[in-house]
Amino acid sequence: MTRPRYSIVAPIYNEEGNIQVLYDRICEVMDSSGGEWELVTVNDGSRDRSLELLEELAAKDSRIKVLNFARNFGHQIAVTAGLDYTSGDAVVIIDADLQDPPELILEMIERWKAGYEVVYAVREERHGESWFKLLTAKVFYRLIYRITDVNIPMDTGDFRLMDRKVVDALQSMREHNRFIRGLTSWIGFKQTGISYVRQARFSGETKYPLRKMVRFAMDAITGFSYFPLQIMIYVSFVLGVLAVLAIPVISVLRVVLGSGFLGGQVTTIVLLLMLSAFQLFFLFIMGQYIARIYDEVRDRPLYVIASEKGFKPQLEDEPNTIPPTPEPEPEARG
Repeated sequence: MTRPRYSIVAPIYNEEGNIQVLYDRICEVMDSSGGEWELVTVNDGSRDRSLELLEELAAKDSRIKVLNFARNFGHQIAVTAGLDYTSGDAVVIIDADLQDPPELILEMIERWKAGYEVVYAVREERHGESWFKLLTAKVFYRLIYRITDVNIPMDTGDFRLMDRKVVDALQSMREHNRFIRGLTSWIGFKQTGISYVRQARFSGETKYPLRKMVRFAMDAITGFSYFPLQIMIYVSFVLGVLAVLAIPVISVLRVVLGSGFLGGQVTTIVLLLMLSAFQLFFLFIMGQYIARIYDEVRDRPLYVIASEKGFKPQLEDEPNTIPPTPEPEPEARG
């Protein structure tokens, strides 16, 4: 194999306190990898000095590439844009908060050279996170593992190395509500995991508050499972059985305790409230799937680039250089 080329993709959102340290650690690691490399950063609508710092690095180091979104499109879209602009034989996704150690990339490269096409990082421990975040993350990964049709490894994030053929396959999948780690598992290929301890953020605040965590979980579940729709039939069956069983029970209780037990209006109101709650919940679930269909039908671009820095200008199409077919020579006359 010729000298490999590696691409590192790092989405950036208000990470001014981490950018220089991320750059220094990436340089130290990748310079020892024995291959050429590039760092593709995607500024996802940052409101701090992140873009300015990235462009300063790109001006000093040609290996640093900067994509600047026209607005904030979200973490998964930023990762997608970075993948679209990579050129490496192997591509690594890493967050800029340094919770995922860049030093682990060297071990990923060794697994890739051994024949694995996807090498994902498995979080054995998570430092610097609240008990609520740890609990919800644990529940989410085990829930998504059980109800989806794809075998998504538990306790994994987007920190992973992918072979070029895997990246090319991902680029062909342009769905809007993206769950990168699920898409990577769906694609297949030869995959393996590496365990590590996830550190606390180097600086700054988490970019996944509760609201974004819930939305992210909904994208993952509705993108890879029909279980929320399928459960409707089971709930409706249970409610039907309870309704049938309630008729003789209420009749007996009224005979024993008197006709005033559980007045008719009260019983009706309670049942209607319960059924209405279930109906509204399942209408919400159906609405999530319909909203995903609507997003895909509109067929808007996944992102809009405001500016680029560090990328080579795209060459214009070269003129057709295929030589014209020679005309047949005239036959000699006798």
